Amino acid sequence: MTSHVYLLRHGQTEWSETGRHTGRTDVPLTEAGVQQARRAGAVLARLRGTDRPAALVLASPRQRAWRTAELAGLHDAERTEDLGEWHYGDYEGLTTPQIRETVPGWTVWSHPTPGGETAEQVRERAGRVLDRARKALVSGDVVLVGHGHFSRVLVATWLGLPPSEGVHFGLDPGGTTVLGDERGDPQVRRLNVPAWEFDLG
Repeated sequence: MTSHVYLLRHGQTEWSETGRHTGRTDVPLTEAGVQQARRAGAVLARLRGTDRPAALVLASPRQRAWRTAELAGLHDAERTEDLGEWHYGDYEGLTTPQIRETVPGWTVWSHPTPGGETAEQVRERAGRVLDRARKALVSGDVVLVGHGHFSRVLVATWLGLPPSEGVHFGLDPGGTTVLGDERGDPQVRRLNVPAWEFDLG
């Protein structure tokens, strides 16, 4: 059986709903986020198509991520800072329109984040996560529970693209993305499967 990497973005928070950049601030899930996380667990099980435990399950230590892992039934998740969201520094808690009041045209993909991480630092973390994932894939599936911007960098890094290319991969709260390969070439098998994809009863 072919193994895959499953990326699960955490459920909705008040900050994600309002577009505030949420890096290290430890905000909880909303009630809608709790429901998304539960449904995402069922979607993940359907996508995997097996009851076999994953070979490796990692989660960001922020409560919105590890709580999503718990609600999705991933009780054996190992918490690691390498899966934490992009550190936004001075822009933590701000929306893009607010940042653009002083830095016209700003995006996390194209501009610096003063006091935070560079795109290359984020890519290095993504590389470490994927190194662990690739080693575990020989034994089974890998599940990574994390955040929006960082997971988009993970997708780009899996494909051998620079972190700025993460802009092209949309990931909604509670969405699941499946990474694999075709005869050795890295591939996105499914992108941003929503928590409500299947009629799960």
